This record gives sequence, structure tokens and C-alpha cells, in this order.
Amino acid sequence: MRLRLLRQVSLLGLLLAGAAQAATVVMAFGEKIAPYCLPETDSGIELEVIGEALAVRGHVLKPVYVPLARVPFEFKYRKVDAAMTDLGEDMRPHGGFYGDPAVVYDNVLITLKHRNLHISKPEDLLGLTVLSFQGASKRYPEWLAAVERRGQYFEQANQELQVTTLDRQRYDVVLSDRYIYHYHANQVERDTGKPLLPVTEHRFTKINPNDYRPVFHDKKIRDDFNHGLAQIKKNGRFKAIYDKYLQK
Repeated sequence: MRLRLLRQVSLLGLLLAGAAQAATVVMAFGEKIAPYCLPETDSGIELEVIGEALAVRGHVLKPVYVPLARVPFEFKYRKVDAAMTDLGEDMRPHGGFYGDPAVVYDNVLITLKHRNLHISKPEDLLGLTVLSFQGASKRYPEWLAAVERRGQYFEQANQELQVTTLDRQRYDVVLSDRYIYHYHANQVERDTGKPLLPVTEHRFTKINPNDYRPVFHDKKIRDDFNHGLAQIKKNGRFKAIYDKYLQK
């Protein structure tokens, strides 16, 4: 009887220790990055991947949605515990611990097919107007700095507008993650019942998974996140989340 009681007390102690270590992680996300973040339903690929990875060791994700350009600001001034990305600004001097990539953004340059534009080097953008997501000029200065100096580079937080403005030929080039672009293109076609003009994708850079890593103020939570991410990749949940949003 005494041995069983000791075991029960020990088990309770372990459970309480685990509960004490679990945390609510307030994390900054961009507010218009479908299908990665969908604020209206607290869902999306990136949100669900990070949330499930944190949950493996008992942590609860609490997303806070801000304009994408403000995400690093929220982290630097400790308004949040973590951020989905650094937008090209090193957060280590601000107490940041980088996690493994939760998702990989596949950024491409997109033009209307009938324009027959060929873009393979930065000089090919000169004379063209470029519309991009926020923070791209910091990420790709070798491609965008000259266009920005000429006043022909613009950023748009609402990436659905990238689709509609390119289709209306108000800009020559859109820089976007290909999945984000096609997700919104499908949405626009469903809403309007009309097909959009065909587009061409121009690969301009190699995918670097480390370009978009979540960053945490707490090293242990970062480590727990990395552990959880590895687990959901191993058990199939990672792929299932992607498939839910990207399979037609």
C-alpha cells in the first residue's frame, strides 16, 4: 500500500512539474498571409504547424495578428513571446532564439503570360513596376534595390490585391510565394466566376528554409518547439496540415 502511494505521489509530481513547465506562447503573425495564416478562423498552415509543434510538450499557442511589417517590431520590444519570422532582420541581438523552419516560402516573380517577359537577372526588372509582400526589399536587396531607387517598387500587405492588380495590368511583376498567389487566384476566380489571365513564374532565387524561421525569447520553448516539429513531421501531421489547405 505504501509503495503504491509513493508511486502515485511520484506520478502526480511529474504531472505537476510538466504542467508548471507548459506555457502560453504569445506569437506575432502577419494578418494577411493566406493560406499560411487565416486570422478570422485562427487557422492556416503555419499557424497549425507551429501550434501543434508547441503542443507536443504542452505549450499553448496564442496568435496575435499584426501587419507583416510590424512582426519584428513586436518581437524586439517584447510585446510578444515569439514571432513567425524576422523579415530579414537578425533578432539574436534582441534576445531571439531561432527555431527550425515551420514552413518554407517559395517566392517567385510572376508576370502575365501574354507579356512574354523574361526575367533571369536583376537588370531585367529595370523599367518594370514590381509589387511585393512587405519586407521583400530587405530579403532580396540585390534584386529590388535598384527598382526601389527608381520609385518602381511597391509593397502590399493584402496579397489578394497582388492577384487582382496584376490581372488588371496595373503592375508588371508580382513577387509572391507561389502557394499564396495561387491560393488567392483560386479564391478570386471562385468569387467572380471568371478566369484570370494566365501567368508565368520566374524562379529568381534558390529556396533557403532558414529565411523564414520562427524566433522565440525563451530558449527552452524554442527547444520544445523544435522537438515537437520533428515529431509531427515523423507522425504525418505536418503533411496532413499542408494537404488540407493545398489539395484541391
